Amino acid sequence: MLDYNKEADGYDVSRGGEARAEAATRTLLDLIPDTVGRLLDVACGTGIVTRRLAAARPGLRVTGADLTPAMVRRATARLPGAIVRADSRRLPFRGGAFGAVTTVWLLHLLDDADDVRAIVAECARVLRPGGVYITTVDKAAAHDVGSDIDVVLAPRPRRPAADAAGTVTGHATRCGLQPVGRSVFRGAGQGRSPRETIADLHRGWFTMLPPGDPRTEEFAARLARLPDQNRPRPDPTFSVRAYRKPAAG
Repeated sequence: MLDYNKEADGYDVSRGGEARAEAATRTLLDLIPDTVGRLLDVACGTGIVTRRLAAARPGLRVTGADLTPAMVRRATARLPGAIVRADSRRLPFRGGAFGAVTTVWLLHLLDDADDVRAIVAECARVLRPGGVYITTVDKAAAHDVGSDIDVVLAPRPRRPAADAAGTVTGHATRCGLQPVGRSVFRGAGQGRSPRETIADLHRGWFTMLPPGDPRTEEFAARLARLPDQNRPRPDPTFSVRAYRKPAAG
């Protein structure tokens, strides 16, 4: 996994910046009922989405939580007094404290299936009856847009997706949550170019292809033979799922 203390300063720019954050925020708000009073944004990162959620609905009390100190500092600068440092597997909030809980670009990062289950369970625990849990799913698959880059990378080894929609829905259902909605939004400026993909390979972003591995270099060489080395291919389309905690009684 990336060192997010080191990534924090350049994180937003490398992940679509304000344009992607705006698209994500609009999609989340479409799935969050107007009656929600408190929202928890788990693994809020730099707070780029958290701040937009708070600004879009002045009556919504938004709290962000993240484990990485550098991310917490950046998020706090955006939303002073509303950010806490916390492990998403053990949230420091009482049960039923929030009307909505979000996890945006979190579950795909986890290698341990028990961690995914624990996070979904914690989000369900702190959700009040009638509240909604909203999360991104299938993030890795979103980047497969049918381009020539994807054709080259198709044979690469892949780990099972921790955030596969079916897997996440199974965890949510076991926690008593019911699927209630889904949506998508387009990434902004995140279409891969061959040259950028080669750099990502060498950075270790493809987790089953470590830097220096002969297979990594073979894929890099294939990518280097593609035309238009600097031309970005189409942007990814990200998927979002919503689950509701049944109202008491």
